[in-house]
Amino acid sequence: MKSKNKEFFQQSPAPVRQVFCSRTLNLRAIRAIGYDMDYTLVHYNVAEWERRAYEHAKEHLLQGGWPVESLEFDPQLVARGLVVDTELGNVVKANRFGYVKRAMHGTRTLDFDKQREVYSRLVVELSDRRWVFLNTLFSLSEGCLFLQLVDLFDQGKISSPLGYLGLFKRIRQVLDSTHMEGRLKAEIMADPARFVCPDPEMPLALMDQKHAGKKLMLITNSEWEYTRAMMCHAFDPYLPEGTKWTDLFDVIIVSARKPDFFLSQSPLFEVVNEEGLLRPTAQGLTRGGIFWGGNASLVEAHLKLSGEEILFVGDHMWGDVKVSKSALRWRTALILRELEEDVAALGKFSPVQTKLDSLMAEKTRLEGQLTWLRLCLQRLRHRYGPPCPMSRRELDELSDEVRARLLSLDEQLAPLAQQAGELSNPLWGPLLRAGNDKSLLARQVESSADIYTSRVSNLLYCTPFAFLRSQQGSELSFIKADPLPRETDDSQPEGV
Repeated sequence: MKSKNKEFFQQSPAPVRQVFCSRTLNLRAIRAIGYDMDYTLVHYNVAEWERRAYEHAKEHLLQGGWPVESLEFDPQLVARGLVVDTELGNVVKANRFGYVKRAMHGTRTLDFDKQREVYSRLVVELSDRRWVFLNTLFSLSEGCLFLQLVDLFDQGKISSPLGYLGLFKRIRQVLDSTHMEGRLKAEIMADPARFVCPDPEMPLALMDQKHAGKKLMLITNSEWEYTRAMMCHAFDPYLPEGTKWTDLFDVIIVSARKPDFFLSQSPLFEVVNEEGLLRPTAQGLTRGGIFWGGNASLVEAHLKLSGEEILFVGDHMWGDVKVSKSALRWRTALILRELEEDVAALGKFSPVQTKLDSLMAEKTRLEGQLTWLRLCLQRLRHRYGPPCPMSRRELDELSDEVRARLLSLDEQLAPLAQQAGELSNPLWGPLLRAGNDKSLLARQVESSADIYTSRVSNLLYCTPFAFLRSQQGSELSFIKADPLPRETDDSQPEGV
């Protein structure tokens, strides 16, 4: 192929903009694509949004006489994919099997001995109401405030008849009130540039899909007034002249109440004017209309499509991805904006990772030698098995030598393993890792999301015609090496 022709073809995206595939997906076979809005089509400045949500919740608590004046939002204190233990007042990070690998009580990290004492016999089961999964970026203010209030509760500065569970319920109540009152969203609509991260490539990605024959849908839990404001701000400046964001979609549904949208038969109303006036509709969805409520069955009937012909894209593991997959067998894509930071951190860490891998290979080799020496000593001691070419003294001396080399290796490995465990977030580490294994979030991604990526505009680099193939093996595609040694005993500490 001539070099001129090579230059014509689009280059591969940067690693942070890749689309990762856990289940093979032929985009040519997808005839309709549904999108969530918040943190999917519209991405927010997380620290700014969650700080304001936190501050509104704090105002509610102050009005109730709670001593929270000195509390400040800390975006690093919690991360998506963590789990709240409402019984013990902890936030934990579990691996794919549900074993706790890191834990905090209040704002204090539990040391290994305390963590083992508390969790060595416990497995995180998300079906148990004791555990609350923080599965969206909207959970950051909730998790941060919970840990800080645990400190105040333990100090006797606040009381809760239901203990830590009562604290969590109160936090969720005030945050729900914050959203219901509309004050926060009014602030965002008044100054969207402060809260919304622009993505000029997003409209082009959707236009490519639309002109490739895909039916596009917007299905959001946000109300019409807020949806209109956010989509106008995020899309209209980057669309061709004379085009507006509503022109991209065949179906627009607001106040969808996901996940119930995928499970129920909720009634449908039409939004008849810019102010959001509603009227019942007996004819179902119509092309170009804007609707309130409804359900997924109406969408399938309108499109005359079902199951694997539809791809749904969202940021909420349960409300967008897991339910649409399990209830309707739609194909699914999960948006994880934090992947960009994780992949960038892993890229910078690559030289250290190479050294860590080399040291770990040597450690594994020496450990194998030591186990064989122990077996030879055992056979000599009990006088069984084939003859050993070495004396007991020689075996003891060689064993001591191997142990000394292992101790030296561990001293080199420990700081490198600690660095690997603190990538992206010094408290919790990479999003999809928990110690030397996949995180519980990673397991959820693998089981429910056919593809996952950091932003919708990354689909631009695939084109609407791509055949996305899952990687061989069980590892998530962008994690090619374990930052820490593998251990079969999940009660062991992280590191070497």
